[in-house]
Amino acid sequence: MSESNKNDDARLSAVREQIDALDAQIQSLISDRAQLAFTVGQSKGDLPHAVDYYRPEREAQVLRAVLERNEGPLSDQEILRLFREIMSACLARQEPLKIAYLGPEGTFTQQAVHRHFGHSVQALGHPAIETVFEQVQGAEADFGVVPIENSTQGIVSHTLDMFLECDLKICGEVEMRIHHNLLTHAAGLSSIERVYAHHQSLSQCRTWLRRNLPQADALPVSSNAEAARRVRNAPEAAAIASMSAAEIYGVPVLFSNIEDSPDNTTRFLVIGRQLFSPSGDDKTTLLMTGHEGPGLLYRLLEPLARHEVNMNRIESRPSRTGRWKYVFFVDIDGHAAEEPLVSALQVLEEQGGQVKVLGSYPRAVMARSAQKDGNDL
Repeated sequence: MSESNKNDDARLSAVREQIDALDAQIQSLISDRAQLAFTVGQSKGDLPHAVDYYRPEREAQVLRAVLERNEGPLSDQEILRLFREIMSACLARQEPLKIAYLGPEGTFTQQAVHRHFGHSVQALGHPAIETVFEQVQGAEADFGVVPIENSTQGIVSHTLDMFLECDLKICGEVEMRIHHNLLTHAAGLSSIERVYAHHQSLSQCRTWLRRNLPQADALPVSSNAEAARRVRNAPEAAAIASMSAAEIYGVPVLFSNIEDSPDNTTRFLVIGRQLFSPSGDDKTTLLMTGHEGPGLLYRLLEPLARHEVNMNRIESRPSRTGRWKYVFFVDIDGHAAEEPLVSALQVLEEQGGQVKVLGSYPRAVMARSAQKDGNDL
């Protein structure tokens, strides 16, 4: 061996020794953190369930600090994922959280669960949005995750309507970039007779399907994971689904990223049974209505403008209390327990407006780069 190679080997051995030493330090520090998290839990008394220890506002503050400190070389996305998993594992020392989600296994909603809560939770897939709400309402699950809107297809109206029927609160939000893939055992596009997918995914890939599979029937199913399951043993069929679903159901990916919009993003809501404290960067969702007549919407929104409360989104839905009567779902900046929202809500109440706070929750903590990734409804 040449002298140069010997020197290279010596330098490599020295670097590996440094890595081993750092690994030991990291492991020790993680253990210390887990013990401190357990101590915090004990300080809250003899609480019966994991949900009693969980504080989403505190997690959001920790993750924001992680982003502020990050100077590379790991990306914001990777460093967020690592710390989310550390916090998830630490909380699970008390008891794993039970999270209901719109399933089955392999959906984008399941990925939203892991994006928000980490993998040290018990994820419970359910076939319908109303079932997720029922599981949380009945305390069979600690929280639920459901889709609420897509950047190209708009609102998931069924999720909004569920808030008219129950008293659950919005505790958080998750935003994920959605990539759609064509899964099939077929050797080529000409052999595909049917394409299965959730109806929103079919809409999000409409142009690609028209150009590449004009001969195939587009058949909506309950979820993209269900679509992948259906084509496992059907070589003449294809599914639009996530990479995760491709792995779970053993169906090859023929084409990737077939969504029509390059910025196809879905927002999910985390639902629970209580409101949480301010995190310092929050959003609030209101359910608003009032006496019918000219200027109703103006009367409801004017106090928000007067107190300089920024509105992000408004949706109207039938109130189910009478023909052609509507309620309004409004997303605004701020927390219902802090100014200026406290004053604005007080004015609304004095003016006779009927306002219900559906949730005040931390704004989704996002990587500072524009790229977001994800997979399916």
